[in-house]
Amino acid sequence: MKPLLTLTLVLITTFMTAQQLKKPTVDVSGEGIVNVVPDQVTISVRVEHTGSNAKEVKLKNDQIINQVLQFVKQAGIEEKHVRTEYIRLSKNYEYNTKTYNYAANQSVTIKLIDLSKYEDIMDGLLETGINRIDGISFSSSQQKELEAEARKKAVVNAKQKAMEYAGVLEQTVGKAVHISEFQQVNTPSPVLRSMSFDEASSSKQTIAPGEMQISARVNVSFELN
Repeated sequence: MKPLLTLTLVLITTFMTAQQLKKPTVDVSGEGIVNVVPDQVTISVRVEHTGSNAKEVKLKNDQIINQVLQFVKQAGIEEKHVRTEYIRLSKNYEYNTKTYNYAANQSVTIKLIDLSKYEDIMDGLLETGINRIDGISFSSSQQKELEAEARKKAVVNAKQKAMEYAGVLEQTVGKAVHISEFQQVNTPSPVLRSMSFDEASSSKQTIAPGEMQISARVNVSFELN
């Protein structure tokens, strides 16, 4: 039993000594930002009809959606870039007339990987009979690469902060002992307000992609020497 007890005491002592000898750290956060001009746009359109007959309003929606899908196919847009977001059919009560009516809604998003096609595609969509434009959102074809660049910049920024703190104390920064990343990588992009068919057709729809930011944030712990 004595050898076992001795070994246990040695392990406990070693552990406590290691804890006491743990180096101090400087813990900082870093942010990396990459600016880029977006080269892709996603258009969100909607078709909606109301009426007293559920089958009729759904049929009207289906006919226009079919024209939308046929148009984007003929325009050379790949199927993977066209997606149905939702299909809804609801029954509503009209208090004034004491009757029920039905509302059918279907939303479709179309992603354009060539911004130069935007005006032609939008004009074509309006001609198919869509009656709502819910908005557009910009993106970049280099998203993954830019996110990686933003992460690297965030780590560099964290190290610079740590060195500044340590320098004031006349100390130096050692190796990193812990790194964690904020899960969300922000990609803010302009989004237009929802507009009706009449609003969209009364004045030519134009877009200004501007510049978007891709950012990353990290927490890093450095040894403080």
